[in-house]
Amino acid sequence: MDLGPLNICEEMTILHGGFLLAEQLFRPKALAELTKSDWEHVGRPIVEALREISSATACSQPFAWKKKALIITWAKVLQPYPVTPSDTEARWQEDVFFSVGSMIPAINHTVLFELLKSLEASRLFIQLLLALPATVCRAELERFLEHMAVDTSSKDVAFFLDVWWEMMKHEDDQQDPLLSQFRSVAHKYLSSSDEFSHPPKRFKSDPDVCPTTPLLAMLLAGLKQIQSRILCPGMKCCALANLADMLTVFALTGDDPQEVSATVYLDKLATVISVWNSDIQNPYHQQALAEKVREAERDISLTSLARLPSETTFVGFEFLLSLLRDWGEELQAMLSSGQGPSYDSYRLCDSLTSFSQNLKLFLATSSLSKEERQEVSKLAECVGDFLKNTSRVLGKKGFEKDIAASIAMAIIEQKMDRHMEMCYIFASERKWAFSDAWLACLVNNRALFQEPGLVLKLLETVTDVGTADRAVTEAQIKQVIDLTLECYAHLSLPDKNKVLSGVLLSWGRKGLSEKLLAHLEGFQEDLNTTFNQLAQSTSEQGLAKAVASVARLVILHPEVTVKKVCSMAVVNLGTHRFLAQILTAFPALRFAEEQGPNPSTSFVVSCLKETVWTKFSTPREEKQFLELLSCLASPVKPQGIPVAALLEPDEVLKEFVLPFLMLDVTEVALSLRIFIQTLEAHACLEDYWLQTCSPFPLIFSLCQLLDGFSKYWQLPREKRCLPLDGKDLVIHILELLYEAVLANAETFSPDAWVRSLSWLHRKLEQLDWTVGLRLKSFFEGHFKCEVPATLFEICKLSEDEWTSQAHPGYGPGTGLLAWMESCCTSRGNSERMLALLVVDVGNPEEVRLFSKGFLVALVQVMPWCSPQEWQCLNQLTRRLLEKQLLHVPYSLEYIQFVPLLNLKPFAQELQLSVLWLRAFQFLCSQSCRNWLPMEGWSHVVRLLCNSLTSLLDSVRLTQSVGPWAQGQEQDLTQEALFFYTQVFCHVLHIMAMLHQEVCEPLYVLALEILTCYETLSKTHPSVSSLLQKVNEQRFLKSIAENITPEERRQTLLQKISSF
Repeated sequence: MDLGPLNICEEMTILHGGFLLAEQLFRPKALAELTKSDWEHVGRPIVEALREISSATACSQPFAWKKKALIITWAKVLQPYPVTPSDTEARWQEDVFFSVGSMIPAINHTVLFELLKSLEASRLFIQLLLALPATVCRAELERFLEHMAVDTSSKDVAFFLDVWWEMMKHEDDQQDPLLSQFRSVAHKYLSSSDEFSHPPKRFKSDPDVCPTTPLLAMLLAGLKQIQSRILCPGMKCCALANLADMLTVFALTGDDPQEVSATVYLDKLATVISVWNSDIQNPYHQQALAEKVREAERDISLTSLARLPSETTFVGFEFLLSLLRDWGEELQAMLSSGQGPSYDSYRLCDSLTSFSQNLKLFLATSSLSKEERQEVSKLAECVGDFLKNTSRVLGKKGFEKDIAASIAMAIIEQKMDRHMEMCYIFASERKWAFSDAWLACLVNNRALFQEPGLVLKLLETVTDVGTADRAVTEAQIKQVIDLTLECYAHLSLPDKNKVLSGVLLSWGRKGLSEKLLAHLEGFQEDLNTTFNQLAQSTSEQGLAKAVASVARLVILHPEVTVKKVCSMAVVNLGTHRFLAQILTAFPALRFAEEQGPNPSTSFVVSCLKETVWTKFSTPREEKQFLELLSCLASPVKPQGIPVAALLEPDEVLKEFVLPFLMLDVTEVALSLRIFIQTLEAHACLEDYWLQTCSPFPLIFSLCQLLDGFSKYWQLPREKRCLPLDGKDLVIHILELLYEAVLANAETFSPDAWVRSLSWLHRKLEQLDWTVGLRLKSFFEGHFKCEVPATLFEICKLSEDEWTSQAHPGYGPGTGLLAWMESCCTSRGNSERMLALLVVDVGNPEEVRLFSKGFLVALVQVMPWCSPQEWQCLNQLTRRLLEKQLLHVPYSLEYIQFVPLLNLKPFAQELQLSVLWLRAFQFLCSQSCRNWLPMEGWSHVVRLLCNSLTSLLDSVRLTQSVGPWAQGQEQDLTQEALFFYTQVFCHVLHIMAMLHQEVCEPLYVLALEILTCYETLSKTHPSVSSLLQKVNEQRFLKSIAENITPEERRQTLLQKISSF
């Protein structure tokens, strides 16, 4: 059957035959003269023809063909007469209805209206009526009402009420080509006919104008005309329900009515269909459930695009009050008769209930005159009384068992209106879950459930029902879990994160395993297999697949999965970046657990702390952990996969740094590395993130750590978890931190800034004074720098910047010690203190006393110096020698003959070597030798070796490219050889004073000095005579003879012998 072009076909032939038979029955009169009373005798062939067509096409589209036949019939009625030859020619070319319309004899509106009534085609009638141009539409409805008012029968009343009801339920179908053709032809007929006054030249549809409201007013007038012919209680119920619904939807409801919730919507559908099922007179009683649902959806989904005029509204109020007074007692008696409610009686009570609620709101919010308010109040009281006497009757009705479930599933299966909302109810309703119908619906419509909210609802349902005491089989639970996980697998990554977030919020770190562990067979095997594959393939090409694999595991058991990733990232070499990319694809993992000792700690941080933190077995694992933190805090964005940081910098500091900034904590060294990494990585962030992690307490924690170094060698070995070399890193972090805080001082209010500085200043009073000196620039303008009073004795300190403070341990004569400690803090402070130093170079005695005091202070300071602080002291010592403030006499204890050499280019290096020797002689003396533990001696030896290595480099540079190395007569080879000899002696002298356990670095240095001596000798063989070389060799051997143990002595002697 072709429902497209309006051509002559088998169905059209049947319709033609029906009209011909009717025409024969009515002869000699023409069908155009048919009256209402003639229809029963004449109209039967037409009705039977249409029923035959509908029956023959029942397997295809009977409703569509019925619509097509009625369109052809109505077009024939609208066709203007008489027809001229020129009209015929034009219509043959332009009118799509011409060929089929020519097969139907001339007919009038009576034939059309009676045919519609006989077919009970109220819905089609409204569809076709509202497809007409507004002028034609109103004229056609006026004819219909006139037709209904003549010889009104009960069938007329029923059809009128159905038409009225259908008009309120109508939804425009702009896509229907048949309606569009009908509308177009009606326009053409309109333009060529004088029947309609002032027809528009061209129809323009206005989406803002709804033609329904004037038509409803006409229907209201039509109701008044046939009121006396409404006799049976069912029709009275229908008439009152129509009027109440019209007033509610088109007069009382606001311009933007709120859609009822899906639960209420389903409840209404269930009520309507339950009533239909119990009302055998209802036309939908025998229909399939899907058809019932479709029609019930139309009944309960009335919407208005425009409001009735105020005049029409009050006419409606008055008429409704009149009808209730006339029919109320009769209808109340019928409803109280004990019979089951019919759909008409249900509609009446439901419509009046809704009307009553909206009328009360109308009274409360509308500006009404006194007379209007009285009229509306009377109506409200009358409706209230009627409902009071009928509510008990409707209260006895009940749903059929599981009807709501069947309706919801029908809506889902057929994808009807609001079917996605039904999916949410379906997934949430525990009573329906796991029935055969429920399982079948889920299996057949799984594609609809591929939404994060639905996946979560299904998971909640399966966990609740699966753990409840119900007769649900293991196989059913497994089937639903698998289906739900399949839906989850089809989600996009952002949607998977929504599900994961919901899982974590509902079930915490255990995820689904908390409730469904018994039903998750093979999880551990899947976990191991997945991560074995991940360990073997860490390419970016496989990242998407890896993320998908982990996505399934992480909702089943988030804790186990994330801990597995953390562990692998630290233990498996080179996997940390790839695994971090996988984790950062799940920003949902960044959530704070509500339970636990620290509720503010995020889930990922907890997993890191519980799995790998404090459990590193190698430096490589520590390095991978550092890089893992970096990747989690600043993820690299791979192509095609959205990622987000799982760690914030302030969180890293609070969890992995701040609690561990103490010398006696094993993790202090790693925490400092994390600290510097975090500061440097996030230095360019626009937001001042340090503000969120309390920067002043953070500064104080670093200051406390520095203070611990001032008593470093007094601490027990187990309390010294950070080597003294780590002090330089602490100082560097402190400088970065307070510079960042100073740069963002404007983020504090002036009062808060001053209070914070005051708090920190008070706290620093408990610590060593040198710690506060490092923060001098931080406190500038607010507090003076507090130093021992003895420092004022040897320095010109301005009282505007400096203030003296009594410090224990800094009695008379300790000014130089305080000065040297100040110089250690930084190169800038060293230059500043040197400039402020008061020593009279012209007074030999003063220089001699300063030099002695300098050596004593050096011995007191050196063991507690970090490498950078010792380097500061080295530079300071050179500057003092240059300014001749420091006198270091060079003794002749390691020469046999006075050398006739130019030692001036190496004078400073020789003086420094002697100074270190004197310092170690002092340090190893009886009064000082018990100051340090063995690790302390090892530390000072490393500092000495660094200094001596620097001297060797300096000599090599001077000997090769210095200003003296310009010509043969100024060659410095002998001078350099002499320097190597002297330093070798000094090193061996120091080795002789020290414990053998700490001498290994000095022994290696001695070998390096001999290598330098040998290389230079061979490079310049003619510099020394053979006798001189032999004497020097014998001299070096005599010095080396005193070294223990035997292995070192023999190695040194062998090295010297090879010269």
